[in-house]
Amino acid sequence: MNATLFDLLRWTPQFVVGCLVSVVGAPSLPAQAYPRTALTDKVDTIFDLEDDDSSPGYAVGIFKDGRIIYARGYGLANLEYEIPMTPQTVFRIASMSKQFTAMCIALLAEQGKLSLDDDIRKFFPEMPEYESPITVRHLVNHTSGMRDYMTLQGLVARGDYYNSEDALAMLLRQRGLRFNPGERYSYSNSGYFFLAALVERVSGMKTSEFAREHVFEPLGMTETHFHDDLNVVVKNRASGYRQMDGGYRIHMTPLDLIGDGGIYTTIEDYFKWDQNFYENKLGKSTQDLIETMLTPGVLNSGEEITYALGLNVSTNRGLRTVSHSGSWVGFNTYAIRYPDQRFSVVAFSNGSRSPGRLVSQVADLYLADQFTQAAPQRPDGRQPSRRPRQVPAELQPISLLASQVQEYSGFYYSDELDAYAVLSPEEGALTMRLGMHSGVMTAFPSGAFRWRRMSIEFVRGTGQSASALVLNANPSTFTFTRVQ
Repeated sequence: MNATLFDLLRWTPQFVVGCLVSVVGAPSLPAQAYPRTALTDKVDTIFDLEDDDSSPGYAVGIFKDGRIIYARGYGLANLEYEIPMTPQTVFRIASMSKQFTAMCIALLAEQGKLSLDDDIRKFFPEMPEYESPITVRHLVNHTSGMRDYMTLQGLVARGDYYNSEDALAMLLRQRGLRFNPGERYSYSNSGYFFLAALVERVSGMKTSEFAREHVFEPLGMTETHFHDDLNVVVKNRASGYRQMDGGYRIHMTPLDLIGDGGIYTTIEDYFKWDQNFYENKLGKSTQDLIETMLTPGVLNSGEEITYALGLNVSTNRGLRTVSHSGSWVGFNTYAIRYPDQRFSVVAFSNGSRSPGRLVSQVADLYLADQFTQAAPQRPDGRQPSRRPRQVPAELQPISLLASQVQEYSGFYYSDELDAYAVLSPEEGALTMRLGMHSGVMTAFPSGAFRWRRMSIEFVRGTGQSASALVLNANPSTFTFTRVQ
């Protein structure tokens, strides 16, 4: 049987695949070879155990001393056309995008257009004035206390789609925070989505254009962009999948929001970004910019956290590390850098499986003789025996009287969410509808209710009838006032 080009792409060793892809026009690093060694065979074993030639997979890159010492694709980038994964496959990298948003902020600070200690109301005066101001630094360090915009939209979504203007308007309506700014660390997609809006407002450019001009083009990252236009054709793009019903289904998103996510890139482009942390080419081309990116945040108490600007700065087995992960729809990503060893491992997945454990195994192979601490011991998996839990009487659900159901029924409005909660009697029970969600409310002797894993308490007016309800969507609470 004569071999076709597809057969070659499907079965030829990876270094030949890279050559073939280069011939048909996909970008490739000049004079970059990925030689096979005993260690790379072990890397293949790690990822081959996770994937086969008919499933989504991984693109993996290993960087050492300024070179990609090994890169390979495992599995398929697209199941429908059986397109194999390669180091040139373009991935949505989810929350690993946050470091690029942070770099845009750091560049604007270097340009003198903002300060990390600026109150964000300086740029968004329409935002409510909180008891303590939220600064740009609070946003980049995840210490702002800002409510999660995806949780907010999930409560009131009127369809499967909302845009960045909808999400920003929702955040600007919030009169409360989860906690006082700087009080504690709490990972926040809202903070980084808001930072992307800040880049646009301060620079006068779309955030995607600012990043292209000031980050991607200077580094030669020709296959990288912020994906804020869903209709853009992206060559060599991986499709996202999730496993269900014994097979795979497409798992993508109709949302075009960026900042907390939205970067599309390849293993080879990410190598250029990774290497810039050793010798900076961005902005004024000094390492001061890199120091800004890698400076951990500090809480009001003086405690230092491990999160810097879009990156976790920590240690692993005695060695310094810089890392971040990402997970969104069908994509899971992870990258870790050991700066003192000038060594990094990066893996992108399009099959809803986190590559973090596999990346750690690869690092263990290459740095086995350099770790200064032993690997942590795993527990034996045995669980202590437990007695059946007794539920106190006050936590046992109760049935409502018909008069009580009527008493609580009505319309309640939240101006923070710009949404109505509609309570009504259905088959003798009290149901609540909020946005696209509807369900029966469970009552307890204390007067509290449960609804879709959230708790609700009623506020009574002077006439002893319910005048408002307080929805606790942990960790945020919202007050709905009763209206006619």
